[in-house]
Amino acid sequence: MSKFLHRLLITPGDPAGVGPDITLAIAQQNFDAEIFVIADPDLLTERAQLLGLQIQLNIFDTLPTDVFKHVAGQLNVLPIKLATPSIAGKLNSKNSHYVLDCLTQAAKYCMNKQASAMVTGPVHKGIINEAGISFTGHTEFLANLSNSKPIMMLATESLRVALATTHLPLSKVSQAISTESLNYIISTLNNFLLDRCNITKPHILICGLNPHAGEDGHLGMEEIEIIEPAIQNCKQQGMNITGPIPADTAFTTNSLAHADAVLAMYHDQGLPVLKHTGFGKAVNLTLGLPFIRTSVDHGTALDLAGSGRANINSMLAAINMATTLRSN
Repeated sequence: MSKFLHRLLITPGDPAGVGPDITLAIAQQNFDAEIFVIADPDLLTERAQLLGLQIQLNIFDTLPTDVFKHVAGQLNVLPIKLATPSIAGKLNSKNSHYVLDCLTQAAKYCMNKQASAMVTGPVHKGIINEAGISFTGHTEFLANLSNSKPIMMLATESLRVALATTHLPLSKVSQAISTESLNYIISTLNNFLLDRCNITKPHILICGLNPHAGEDGHLGMEEIEIIEPAIQNCKQQGMNITGPIPADTAFTTNSLAHADAVLAMYHDQGLPVLKHTGFGKAVNLTLGLPFIRTSVDHGTALDLAGSGRANINSMLAAINMATTLRSN
């Protein structure tokens, strides 16, 4: 595969959601990369007709050796068949294995260095679990496939927020955080900013877990016993880190003025702020994988599926982010 031209794999996500819609809409544009979609061609054809979009599907049994730029109005497809026909806006647990098969194939191609990155559309965790499959999200699923330790991060043009824990009940967050895990997460985040974002000396803000970052132990001991030792370890390795700081002031203008990323301790500590400032244009990234994975920042939006009203900005940002990260 050419080191100058990137090959991106797209998995549209749940067939009943807006993933197929935004994939088809994106295909109407030109890109300085090759795009392959792993999906059921019949699904794409039917959804294109519903949306009134003209599309030429180029079907491949496997990825070719040569890489060519994407051409507007065409879409290269690696076919995987649905278990049952999909209706826009109507979830069906029978297609849950299809969704995961698309992800698995994309990850394998990336791990075999046959593709530069994978870009994922939105899935519905609930319907996958209803099919009897334990599934907490893309992050954990791809980590299991690649035997790696995932770190979830969302990014906009002005803010990057990484998470120390991902999709966990709040009652389990404290026990999931350790000095050892934070050492790994902070180091991985720092290396990502250095190597993929070309930031010479990244500055990372670390949130505390408890209100007021524990108030010197009066509101919790995690900061003193777990978070501060990890920060000191990373500082001794030359990393530029501030924290632990109270999460309610970490996202103020002054705090963020010289920060390249914020590490939040749990999902809803950091992501509401990021989505408030950039929802619909943010990108979800998984750090710690042996390949690049980016994703949209939104869900399946079943009420918009097949309507032509789905916003493509986050998918467009995810594709551009994957291309940039591969270039760096």
